Amino acid sequence: MQKKVYFCRMILNYIWISLILLAVLFGLIQALCFGQTDIFSDILNSTFANAKTGFELSLGLTGVLALWMGIMKIGERAGAVNTLGKGVAPFLRRIFPGIPKDHPVFGTMTMNFAANMLGLDNAATPMGLKAMGELQELNADKQKASNAMIMFVVLGASGLTLIPTTIMAYRAQLGAANPADVFLPILIATYVATLVGLISVCVAQKIRLKDPVVLGTLVGLTALVGLLVWGATLLSPERLASVSAAIAAILLLGVICWFVIQAMAKHINVYDAFIDGAKGGFQTAVSIIPYLIAILVAVGMFRACGAMDLLERGIAWCFAACGINPDLAGAVPTALMKPLSGSGARGLMLEAMNTHGADSLVGRLCCILQGTTDTTFYVLAVYFGSVNIKDTRHAVACCLLADLAGAIAAFAIAPIFFG
Repeated sequence: MQKKVYFCRMILNYIWISLILLAVLFGLIQALCFGQTDIFSDILNSTFANAKTGFELSLGLTGVLALWMGIMKIGERAGAVNTLGKGVAPFLRRIFPGIPKDHPVFGTMTMNFAANMLGLDNAATPMGLKAMGELQELNADKQKASNAMIMFVVLGASGLTLIPTTIMAYRAQLGAANPADVFLPILIATYVATLVGLISVCVAQKIRLKDPVVLGTLVGLTALVGLLVWGATLLSPERLASVSAAIAAILLLGVICWFVIQAMAKHINVYDAFIDGAKGGFQTAVSIIPYLIAILVAVGMFRACGAMDLLERGIAWCFAACGINPDLAGAVPTALMKPLSGSGARGLMLEAMNTHGADSLVGRLCCILQGTTDTTFYVLAVYFGSVNIKDTRHAVACCLLADLAGAIAAFAIAPIFFG
């Protein structure tokens, strides 16, 4: 596993080095060919400014992260994860036909999926690794990924998340008028990514999509998402923004009330649970400082030398030639980075919001892209590496197909909600 995780970190290493060296090279070209000698001062100043921004953003996240991590801890102790797990168990048994009906891995997987949907990353990863270990015990060929392993990893990489806590926290920190206004667009886009990933694996593994439980679940959820999109097209952008914000607020407050009431019913000390969870908010915010500063400085240098603007103008020209809104071009770097590096995509998202505004179309689209899927190559490396799988078969193709579907959905949905 360490070798595969190291490989993923090397990808980010090369991206980081490339951004810095390209920035300096682009600056040299402008200085020598166009006499813009001030470009080097601009690049250097951007490193100081973005290092300060990364530090301030990380510390500014403390309050919001503490709040939501405290709330999630209440839900965890109240058994909300178990409740969600029981709800999806019948569906999981159909899409994992190779696993014995009453095998304990079903419980581990449902706990992992439920934790991911609630944004409980700290709980989801250990359960995911435990599930992979149990799936490996059932695997006949220990070097090759089983069908069940591939389905599990693709569903995990597709990143279905009900509560995008961190994204809302960043938006609040960067001055968004309503940090939760991307809640519904993210929910729609992440569902599309998960649906495409699921169907692609089912097709590859010849799993019966016509099973009543599978078909009923997929049709029902797809109809709900389609209804949301259809309703969005009937409203003006201003009215849609207010309705979307209201729905997001009601759903999020409903989740909080559900956690609290369920915890009270089980005689759990809600206040102590919140405090225990909130303590992790500060630790999380501090832990991301070096990663955030590193990527923001590199991206800032790339922007300061003019290369990012040139890239975005080139993409915008291609979009316009294809009849696509050129204003969306600024989000393409985030979409391309997302499968490769979570921290890199986060840095590009923050840089886009800093440059264009947290409530701009590009800023919101980058947030939707960030919340649509997980970091594909990291998930593949960690999960398969944990059980020493060397042949991942069709896992990579299905994961990247889900990434593509989620990105297309994000680009299609953002103008509807925020255009």
